Amino acid sequence: MFAELRERVVLVTGGASGIGAGVVDAFLAEGARVVAADLAYDSETLAPGRVGEWTVGLDVRDEAAVARVVAEVWDAVGAVDVLVTAAGVSTLAFAIATSERDWDLNLDVNAKGSFLIASHVARRLVDQERAGRIVFVASQAGKNGYRGMSAYVASKHAVLGVTKTMAVELAPHGVTVNAICPGIIETPMKHRERVEGGALRGMTPEEVAAEDRSQVPLGRTGTVQDVAGVALFLASDLAGYMTGQGLNVTGGMTMH
Repeated sequence: MFAELRERVVLVTGGASGIGAGVVDAFLAEGARVVAADLAYDSETLAPGRVGEWTVGLDVRDEAAVARVVAEVWDAVGAVDVLVTAAGVSTLAFAIATSERDWDLNLDVNAKGSFLIASHVARRLVDQERAGRIVFVASQAGKNGYRGMSAYVASKHAVLGVTKTMAVELAPHGVTVNAICPGIIETPMKHRERVEGGALRGMTPEEVAAEDRSQVPLGRTGTVQDVAGVALFLASDLAGYMTGQGLNVTGGMTMH
C-alpha cells in the first residue's frame, strides 16, 4: 500500500508487545527494515529476528543505552527514517494515593523515555541534513483526565507537549513530528488495567470492559492494527504536510 516505505529504516521502541508489536508487524508487511527495541529483549546488541527485522534490548530511561542503540542502528542498518515511540507503562491509583515511585515510573518511561530516543534520533538527522519522521505514541489520556491514572495522564500530556515543541524546532530540517493518541486498545496492558482499575472501583474486569465499549461511538474498542495503520500513514508521503499533530484513534471517544 505504501511503496515508499519499502527499505526504509524504522526504529520502534516497545516493539515486543502491544501497540509496538502491531507497529513492527505493519512496517514489516510494507517491506521496511525494522528494529524493535524493548526491555523484554535480552541482547544489548542488534539480533536478527524475522526477515527485515532486528531486535535489541533497551531501557528507554537510560540515556547511555539509548545513545548506544541509536548509534548501532545507524551503523548496522542505516540512518533511521522513521521513529515510533511505543514503549510505555501505566500504574493505577487515585491521585491522593499515588506514590512517588509510580509517578516517577510513568514520567520516566512514557515522557522522558520518548524524549530521549526522539532527541538522539533527531540530533543525527539534523547533523546529517536528513529528513525523517518521528511518531510518538501518546494517548487520549494526553487530552483528558481519567480516574485512577493521574501519573499516566500527566506523562501523556507531556508527550504531546514534546511533540509540538519538536515539530516547531525540526520543521526547518525536514523532520516531521506527530503523535498518535489511541483510545481503548485491546492490549495486555489494557487487560491488566481493567483488573486493577476494577479493583479500585469495586467492579469486575468484565464490567469495566463493558463500560469501555459503551463509551465508544463506533461501538467497539480498538486493535493494535487500528493504531499501526495510522503510524504507517504518518510515516508515508501522504502525511508530508503534517507536523505537530496529535491524531485521535479512539472510535470517536475523544474528538478534540
